[in-house]
Amino acid sequence: MGRRQIEFVIAENPPARLDKALSRDVPEEAALSRTRLARLIADGAVQIDGRVVPDPKVKVAAGASVTIEVEEAEDSHIGPENIPLNVVFEDADLIVVNKPAGMVVHPAPGSPSGTLVNALLHHCGEDLSGVGGVKRPGIVHRIDKETSGLLVVAKSDAAHQGLAEQFEKHTVERKYQAVCYGVPDANDPRLRGVRGTSFEPGNILKVTTQLARHKTDRQKQAVLFEGGRHAVTRARIVDRFGTPPVVALVECWLETGRTHQIRVHMAHVGHGLVGDPVYGGKRKLAAKSLSGAAMDAVREFPRQALHAAVLGFVHPISDEEIRFEAPLPEDMAGLLEALKQ
Repeated sequence: MGRRQIEFVIAENPPARLDKALSRDVPEEAALSRTRLARLIADGAVQIDGRVVPDPKVKVAAGASVTIEVEEAEDSHIGPENIPLNVVFEDADLIVVNKPAGMVVHPAPGSPSGTLVNALLHHCGEDLSGVGGVKRPGIVHRIDKETSGLLVVAKSDAAHQGLAEQFEKHTVERKYQAVCYGVPDANDPRLRGVRGTSFEPGNILKVTTQLARHKTDRQKQAVLFEGGRHAVTRARIVDRFGTPPVVALVECWLETGRTHQIRVHMAHVGHGLVGDPVYGGKRKLAAKSLSGAAMDAVREFPRQALHAAVLGFVHPISDEEIRFEAPLPEDMAGLLEALKQ
């Protein structure tokens, strides 16, 4: 594997610690994140004035000469595959795609190929500058296989670090469109009695629980109130369907992003998603509450009716605020058409 040397000089008034000084002064084109720099210091790959310095906490003076030896990013063990992608935005640092339902984001034992990562490796080719020393797309968040919609992926180490920080701080805007059973309305006394449920002004449902892997079914997540990971989902009603209303289109947004979060939270409050084979269940709807065509459309919808419609964040390199919207895919648009009739 090839190596390259990055050489630069520490500028005036450096931070007190070496790792922070390097992070501030390393040339932007080197595309080295703070995490990667810390690893390079620990590996003895950083020299100050010709001497290896393996301690990130040492002081470094202005004018000191820095040499960092970096291994060229190696190719990923995951193979590129020529799979069509719906690219919404792309530049040198990141790519935003509108993922179709049915596509897994990352290879796993059950899905070794045909994933978004395989498609991105083919699409980006040599544009991947290496995330963590490997030429691979930086996956900072995922959406379930059968959920459609927007996903941002880093193409460089620096972008990966910047995006990961935003997801960690929950500053990324993520809104989903979902079709659920029933209507999650503040006027429903049943909802007021569900633990972890509250309402905010504007009839906005707020669900606050802990989430963890289900004790007996390892494919599922379970709602807890002790242990697990903190999870907050909000939802508002966009439209209601049926006489009386038996199905609703809701907009959900995430404060935290946990596995299956919207699906498990909506099921917890008694409003599981239409078509969800894990949490939604097949509900028996009141006879004649919907037209025959609408009843069939709900009954036969083949996946959870969930679409990641809005994604907004600060570009990790340019600091520009950017926001994307993806229209409903054909299957969900067709479901709503049938419900409106």
